[in-house]
Amino acid sequence: MMALRELGGSGLLTPPLILGGNVFGWTADEKAGEAVLDAFVAAGGRMIDTADLYSNWVPGHQGGESERAIGLWLKARGRPEGVMITTKVGMLAGDNGERLTPRHIAAAAEGSLRRLGVECIDLYLAHQDDETVPREVVAEAFDALVKAGKVRAVGASNFTAGRLAAALDVAEAGGLARYEVLQPHYNLVERGQFEGPLQALCVARGIGVTPYYSLASGFLTGKYRDRGDLGQSARGDGAARYLDARGLAVLAAMDAVAAETGTSLAAIALAWLAAQPAVTAPIASATSAAQMEELAAAMHLTLTAEQLGRLDEAVKA
Repeated sequence: MMALRELGGSGLLTPPLILGGNVFGWTADEKAGEAVLDAFVAAGGRMIDTADLYSNWVPGHQGGESERAIGLWLKARGRPEGVMITTKVGMLAGDNGERLTPRHIAAAAEGSLRRLGVECIDLYLAHQDDETVPREVVAEAFDALVKAGKVRAVGASNFTAGRLAAALDVAEAGGLARYEVLQPHYNLVERGQFEGPLQALCVARGIGVTPYYSLASGFLTGKYRDRGDLGQSARGDGAARYLDARGLAVLAAMDAVAAETGTSLAAIALAWLAAQPAVTAPIASATSAAQMEELAAAMHLTLTAEQLGRLDEAVKA
């Protein structure tokens, strides 16, 4: 039976993989999205990550497209047992440029609930920090959603260690719902933003960590080996920065571990993340059922200490 992990002190349990929903309504159309979601649940997946922002970067989109696509799937499938949704607020500004004001948080939550077609959001995250609003005010706004039964737990994304620690202190001092989860940019080749004070804080305060960009814009799947490979997908430009001696050394080490485990490079990258201190479950997205099955293997893969050490050494090359 697959081991489940608790997201901080939220009471929410998930296998060591969360499905990224940023592709739904973008690079995965309705049919492909349904196939990915079906494959994820069939493999034992539970939590689907999205945001009100997704996918407003596409010409003609305004944001909310991903939530709407997930909502249609939930309605068609009758909300499969155990499936949880996490979504975010604060990166897509309101009409007056508001991000984490109480008014915008409340309105954005209602919009997400409506698009998803659910009565309660399992995990609601501040998508980014907003220093223009007092911490107490932000904490009270999220706490109000929890008390109203519209949100089960709250978390944060893209916070610094200092700002996250202060937000936790304010919530705990006021008896308010605190951020139980942090969603940072973190993967095998991107270490500096999370490792150090932020990771130490999450370990010390019992914060569950769900990294995004877990596959480094696809680079850690091994599909980009030289500049000529970058045109394979819309994310090729993001992977270009890793095509250097260090990046190729990492891929070589991953190739060796893949040969030993009989799994894909993507699964190895995700299993490496799941083994890191404070990390509960990495987030990864797929645009086809075949990709989803490849990623799902990470939920059953445990790398040895020696394999983890070799991967770490390759990053230092």
